[in-house]
Amino acid sequence: MISYKDSGVNIEEGYKSVKLMKEYTNKTLTSSVLNGLGSFAGMYELGHYNNPVLVSGTDGVGTKLKIAFKMNKYDTVGIDCVAMCVNDILCHGAKPLFFLDYIACGKLNGEIAAEIVKGVSEGCIQAGSSLIGGETAEMPGFYSEGEYDIAGFAVGVVEKDKIIDGSSIENGDSLIGIASSGVHSNGYSLVRKLIQDLSININGKNMGEVLLTPTKIYVKPVLNLLEKFNIKGMAHITGGGFYENIPRMFKDNLNAVIDKNSFPMPDIFKYMQSQGLDEKEMFNTFNMGIGFVLCVNKKDEEDVIKALIEMGERAYKIGHIENGEGKVVIQ
Repeated sequence: MISYKDSGVNIEEGYKSVKLMKEYTNKTLTSSVLNGLGSFAGMYELGHYNNPVLVSGTDGVGTKLKIAFKMNKYDTVGIDCVAMCVNDILCHGAKPLFFLDYIACGKLNGEIAAEIVKGVSEGCIQAGSSLIGGETAEMPGFYSEGEYDIAGFAVGVVEKDKIIDGSSIENGDSLIGIASSGVHSNGYSLVRKLIQDLSININGKNMGEVLLTPTKIYVKPVLNLLEKFNIKGMAHITGGGFYENIPRMFKDNLNAVIDKNSFPMPDIFKYMQSQGLDEKEMFNTFNMGIGFVLCVNKKDEEDVIKALIEMGERAYKIGHIENGEGKVVIQ
């Protein structure tokens, strides 16, 4: 008699992984979460808002996972997954409330799945968000054994009259950049083509470890800023780099002018550029050291930068807004 296990799916390993995951997911729960891991659905009590708007975002980690497989290190990619989602919804002023993840593999290893969720939980803690559910799918014959994929989605909330949509951005406004933690989680298909030896030393650090540095989560410092300043627009610098993401915050009759010398470029980007990429390709693919951009009135720029620095962030005035055609000019 044939069993489900004979087909490549080990239900017992799935039970084991859920048991291991609970240790991490429980750390993210708040009184707003009405049930625990293992229910058919996660329930979250919204709380007291006057005119709440739910804001959602979904993303994955992409081929950065290939680096994790080679390094046999799985506890940081979950942070990346959370960061890619919560940083996006943050751009509209939303506070992340809860997160759900989806992990798929060819053959489930409970310890590895729990390590991935450990990272997801850490990302949720950094974002002030609750991990209220998820799915682990064992799919033999679809994924290669030893390989995992992870994606997730975040749901946040913002009062309707406090939504940030860039509509007030105008000529003369300032652009403030907050430093990234490294490459973050986009462009890794190109990264892996450029860098195949993960044992290379870069400023005293192993290349594999540098590339696995998790994406920075900007939620707490930015929400703090929103309570004190008029932030007109925000952009998360992900796939498409500066050229695609910064214009998403303003209207088509404006340009963002970026001073490429106004912030330090991390060594990893200098190394990749030395491997044959031209500057435009770099700024069109990577964050180049700036993971999140704010648009503020020029009169507020110094106070915003000071506030960010006091919160432990590295922040710079990286450019300004001028009349134009809805594009980015890097000079």
